[in-house]
Amino acid sequence: MRKPLAPGAIHGFSRFGRSTSGQQAFTPANSNTRISAPGAMQRPVAAALAAAKAPQAPSTMVNLGLNSDRSRGMMVERLRKQGIVDDRVLAAMLAVPRHLFVDQGLASRAYEDAALPIGFGQTISQPWVVARMISAVLHERSPARVLEVGAGCGYQAAVLAHVTREVFAVERIRGLYDMAREHLKALKLNNRVRLSFGDGTLGVSSAAPFDAIVVAAAGLEIPRGLLEQLAIGARLIAPEGGVSQRLVLIERTGKASWRREELEQVRFVPLRSGIQA
Repeated sequence: MRKPLAPGAIHGFSRFGRSTSGQQAFTPANSNTRISAPGAMQRPVAAALAAAKAPQAPSTMVNLGLNSDRSRGMMVERLRKQGIVDDRVLAAMLAVPRHLFVDQGLASRAYEDAALPIGFGQTISQPWVVARMISAVLHERSPARVLEVGAGCGYQAAVLAHVTREVFAVERIRGLYDMAREHLKALKLNNRVRLSFGDGTLGVSSAAPFDAIVVAAAGLEIPRGLLEQLAIGARLIAPEGGVSQRLVLIERTGKASWRREELEQVRFVPLRSGIQA
């Protein structure tokens, strides 16, 4: 359920991050992904054995030289079964070759439903997470100008470039900025994505207001500067929390008012200010 925020309540967002629930620490292998429901790891042994014997979905680990289109098609069908229904998002996920955004040694795993390391302690987000976040800000609207905070290797910016007219993407780590720039250039998307090296928590005030903002790292609260750069009626989606995190969807309802909705439990790398040269 969406909860109205009073004008002065922006810094009172739920922090979610002080629990010592025993969840894993942040690592490239377990970040930028959806996590299981609380009881999912506690099912009876018999049920676990039965599940292990059940028929498995076809693997997307195939020869990418000839079958990347097929692999993407399998990924998109999986996303559809997982509840992603926006045809614009599914078409964009089908169009962008995810294997080009990861290290060659991981290319065979590019279309699995998993986050993968991209270096510098960061990850390329799980396909479901990318599709879910973009679907949320696109729901019943067509944003023309979108800001992405945390461009990483450039994959999510490439997907966004297929569903909106203008993408502004910010990356704070110089090595990842260079990587994203090369990836976007190779796909001839560098003219549709305005990529910059800088502190994403500050947004891009010179290009604001934005019709949507997508944040790909988790802070204990959403930076106020980003909320102020939303157009009225626009949406921001971001993970929020520390050890325990959820996606939150925030809509700007007036000059000094926002409305928020809490979505799925996730695990993302931390949102940091400043730059890393």
